[in-house]
Amino acid sequence: MRTDSSPGTLAAREHLPAAGTGTPVLDVVVPVHNEERDLAPCVLRLHEHLTRTFPYAFRITVADNASTDSTPRVAAGLAERLAEVRSVRLERKGRGRALHAVWSASDAPVLAYMDVDLSTDLNALLPLVAPLISGHSDLAIGSRLTRGARVVRGARREFVSRAYNLILRGSLRARFSDAQCGFKAIRRDVAGALLPLVEDTGWFFDTEMLVLAERAGCRIHEVPVDWVDDPESSVRVVRTAADDLRGVCRVGRALATGALPLDRLARPFGDDPRDRELAGVPRGLARQFLGFCAVGVLSTLFYLLLYSGFRPFAGAQTANALALLVSAVANTAANRRLTFGVRGRGGAVRHQARGLVVFAIGLALTSGSLAALETAADHPAHSTELAVLVAANLAATVLRFLLLRAWVFPEPPPGPDTSAAPGGALPGEGR
Repeated sequence: MRTDSSPGTLAAREHLPAAGTGTPVLDVVVPVHNEERDLAPCVLRLHEHLTRTFPYAFRITVADNASTDSTPRVAAGLAERLAEVRSVRLERKGRGRALHAVWSASDAPVLAYMDVDLSTDLNALLPLVAPLISGHSDLAIGSRLTRGARVVRGARREFVSRAYNLILRGSLRARFSDAQCGFKAIRRDVAGALLPLVEDTGWFFDTEMLVLAERAGCRIHEVPVDWVDDPESSVRVVRTAADDLRGVCRVGRALATGALPLDRLARPFGDDPRDRELAGVPRGLARQFLGFCAVGVLSTLFYLLLYSGFRPFAGAQTANALALLVSAVANTAANRRLTFGVRGRGGAVRHQARGLVVFAIGLALTSGSLAALETAADHPAHSTELAVLVAANLAATVLRFLLLRAWVFPEPPPGPDTSAAPGGALPGEGR
């Protein structure tokens, strides 16, 4: 995964001007490979639809990636016949490679693409790009899996599509509903920031771009589409699924290790509600508290399991100390990454050292509770020990959150300009 590029700072989203400047507002890319039969009907139908319904200037770009049939000749003929059509030839195969090349070179402020089979009803095209033109959203995707979509396709592809999107939700925490629908659009400024970070050159290109965009805080608009499966599609479902799973592992590993320089694309202060500071409310407090609670619940369960495992072989105090030590290291690491958004290895040793000090305080609280229990009752039941430990841990948890926030992972002091930190990270993020 590339780490030498940064998303940078984006300008505030604005409505594109209605007056024509000679530059197309929309550039629709149709990536093709050996599509000599379907290319002309697709482009003619798309051109007619845009001419009749789209209120802005547009361009259709046929991106031929290494076709070996007469597709280049057909594309060139369409470009000669229609002023709004152009043809681009790439000598290497790959849908993602074609989109990356054409989008990077395009001068249109809104970039889109669709599959050559036109499985998606073109009436969804204007609703797809309208939120980008208006400045409401950064990306837009057609979805076959959201409410309102109408889809006709075989059981096999339906199962593969839904299973894949469930995997994305479970492994990469994706919130968009359909990563694979060949019907997407993006603002050019957002594409310029994201494309250098997208490695895949094939079918996983869409998914990788969407995951990075979502993690960067971009707004993704979903449009329910009417979609009819092409039974003669050249997509190899099994091979594509295997390549996609490898891509999921690669992106997941990069995100988990902090190898990507994005937490959010920095926008001017006030454009994103999350950037707005409220008087008397520490920044990020609500999100951090919820994350801390989630990590705390899992850590408590982990601690109790460890204590129950150590107890048959050690005394109560020893089992408690060992269980706390192991769970404290895991808890600090989880809070570092998930609660306070610290990525990379910088400062990890210092954070763990301070976390162990907080652990010592928790140990004193829980050990003191056990000592008090043993003083009050000889040979207390195991269930009683657990109940006392749960109560003591709840008290230690509150103190732990305050110490983690104020001492272990403190917010950096505000500088002269906190609207956009270097490298696209906001103050207090991506440390």
